[in-house]
Amino acid sequence: MFTGIIESLGEITILKKDKSNLNITVKSSLTSELKIDQSLAHNGVCLTVVDLDLENNSYTVTAIDETLNKSNFRNLKVKDKVNLERAMKLGDRLDGHIVQGHVDETGKCIAIKNENGSWLFTFQYDSSKNNITIEKGSITINGVSLTVVNSLINQFSVAIIP
Repeated sequence: MFTGIIESLGEITILKKDKSNLNITVKSSLTSELKIDQSLAHNGVCLTVVDLDLENNSYTVTAIDETLNKSNFRNLKVKDKVNLERAMKLGDRLDGHIVQGHVDETGKCIAIKNENGSWLFTFQYDSSKNNITIEKGSITINGVSLTVVNSLINQFSVAIIP
């Protein structure tokens, strides 16, 4: 479980296809604190550390076909930045919301509007899912915990404050 509060940025250094899976190597300041089999959110997606390279301050995770189909990971490129968050600890403050790290689907940003110093982002998603958001409900976008401002059948908006 995660909170949707980004802890660090990582940089993709290697992308290697392995049958239908994708091995993703990330350089990160968190590497020295990681262990094999540890869960770590990458842009909000829970992935398991499968290899550590402490000498190069990097680690590798594997995204399976299901993850690749439901996330934006197929679009990742070497040198891309990813939002990272380690799993929350029981007893710690919960500043975002409870995030499982399982992705329902990807959406498309269809509008960005300046609202007196804040930003209103509107996203569209597959309407066959019906309305998967509720106003004032929580949603995670690329690992960031946000509150839904407007909720419609196939779109929703979130506000970003300065």
